[in-house]
Amino acid sequence: MATIYYDKDTNPDLIKDKKVAVIGFGSQGHAHSLNLKESGVDVVVGLREDSSSADAARKGGLEVMSVADAVEAADVVMMLVPDQVMGQIYASEVEPGLEEGNTLMFAHGFNVHFGEIKPPDGVDVSMIAPKGPGHLVRRTYTEGSGVPCLLAVHADHSGNAKELALSYASAIGGARAGVLETTFKEETETDLFGEQVILCGGVAELIKASFETLVEAGYQPESAYFETMHELKLIVDLLYEGGLSWMRYSVSDTAEYGDYTRGNRIVTDETRAAMKQVLSEIQSGAFANEWMGQAREGAPVLLQNRESNRAHQIEEVGAELRGLMPFLDPKTAP
Repeated sequence: MATIYYDKDTNPDLIKDKKVAVIGFGSQGHAHSLNLKESGVDVVVGLREDSSSADAARKGGLEVMSVADAVEAADVVMMLVPDQVMGQIYASEVEPGLEEGNTLMFAHGFNVHFGEIKPPDGVDVSMIAPKGPGHLVRRTYTEGSGVPCLLAVHADHSGNAKELALSYASAIGGARAGVLETTFKEETETDLFGEQVILCGGVAELIKASFETLVEAGYQPESAYFETMHELKLIVDLLYEGGLSWMRYSVSDTAEYGDYTRGNRIVTDETRAAMKQVLSEIQSGAFANEWMGQAREGAPVLLQNRESNRAHQIEEVGAELRGLMPFLDPKTAP
């Protein structure tokens, strides 16, 4: 059984004895910094001079400095900027200010695991990775709970890296829900695999393909949307609450029978082979090299796909239907 830590296993005073610089104020950055502050931690937010997030951070009662100044002032530096720019920010503004005895932290192992960032000797390197988006990290904290986290230690020069990371996890609410010990390698590779094969890539393609199949067969786009997109949340909620067995118990016998007898015709041996190929590309670094190369060119493939997918019929139909649902607060991507 994997080791999971909770608040009772942490020393909350360890992180309170440090000054923490949170680099970035996006989804994770705003949640970490606000949660830390409200847990009694001395925290500063490091942002570029022209950052549009500076006002929001200050309105939250947070001190804002340049990245370089924040690193100079801190004992613990948590990197919470996008993967594709993290290496450049680290090299130009973070690494010069690190001192022996400092702790460098991450919420995702991508840059360290794939060698975009090579931390100096004498610095502890650890990871606390919430398994949920930043708005949930923040909301659950304010509600008195938290989002489960992953913990990993890449370098432990002080002999205290794990204990300090657990203290950090407690301060952002993660130890209320549980902190699972792992490695930078495992976190990075499983995270990328999950995103590509099921959580983002796999689910999105299944939704679009099933919607298109119904519409091409002559069914109303609105009916197709309800069956392939809207009801998905209801099923995911059941999975979240009790796993596959609870979901199957909760649906009709007809649905359960169709699950067992038709699902493996959708996810075939060919699909499983493709999953293994995707995992191989992640493990070898091929995906990381591809993505970082794209990012350095301005991410043309990402931007092209973003535009074309936002124009898909299911997005247009869904926007109209969500606007008619009084129980929803519809969201629109900028």
